[in-house]
Amino acid sequence: MKQVTKAVFPVAGMGTRFLPATKANPKEMLPIVDKPLIQYAAEEAVAAGITELIFITGRTKRSITDHFDKAYELETELEKKGKTKELEIVKNIIPEGVTCIYIRQSEPLGLGHAILYAKPVIGDQPFAVILPDDLIDDENRGVTKQLIDKYEQERKSIIAVENVPKEDTSKYGIVEVSNTDDDSLFKINSIVEKPDPEDSPSTLAVVGRYVLSPEIFYCLEEIPRGSGNEIQLTDAISTLLKKESVYAHQFEGIRYDCGSKLGYIQATIQYALKNKEIKTELKEYIANL
Repeated sequence: MKQVTKAVFPVAGMGTRFLPATKANPKEMLPIVDKPLIQYAAEEAVAAGITELIFITGRTKRSITDHFDKAYELETELEKKGKTKELEIVKNIIPEGVTCIYIRQSEPLGLGHAILYAKPVIGDQPFAVILPDDLIDDENRGVTKQLIDKYEQERKSIIAVENVPKEDTSKYGIVEVSNTDDDSLFKINSIVEKPDPEDSPSTLAVVGRYVLSPEIFYCLEEIPRGSGNEIQLTDAISTLLKKESVYAHQFEGIRYDCGSKLGYIQATIQYALKNKEIKTELKEYIANL
């Protein structure tokens, strides 16, 4: 039984919703309190047992590579000044035994196109896909670990879903499902990208966490370009459904859509309220607003 030990992070997007902040700085490097979004995503993967982090990057994403690289000058300065706590933080961003791999996407042609770039590294193994825009707070296991557990149970692709308001279905990929014996797991019958609310088959929306079988690569290679003239992962999953079962897992945890300004601010406030250094003063500040 092949284990899920690799995770793909598609991080080549332009981040236009956060301009001008993302003109020179990747959206994945925007901080939630004191850590960038990409680090939360990487930590979730490592906590799930992932040992290879595969970043699909673009030409403006150098700071992501730098963030996970060793910073000799900074470490030397911190050591000189006796800043032991800060030194440990910098040195332990990526733990021992975890490898980072960077693949540059020549042009952004959709999520499916980005994932296809990882095929030479993934090979014939199942793998996780984590979209850093979706910050999901689950202190028990983490959503990637939840999906891997379900994958090991079913040996089929698993997609994270959550219920959204009917009027918001046009913002997501939506699945039509059948129940299983597991209350949180559904067999997917069909998947459609951003349906109009009146045509939506359900309110179960796909969010940015997947565990996929390697068969998805062949589906990505055979589908035509879809919405926006891009290679859409949703279309590939729809093709995969004709070949094998795919499941949806209604995950535990709270999702913050950090690809939107409101979701990003909500996540910042909620994570700040859990931060031991500032939570008391922040609560007082909010109370006095």
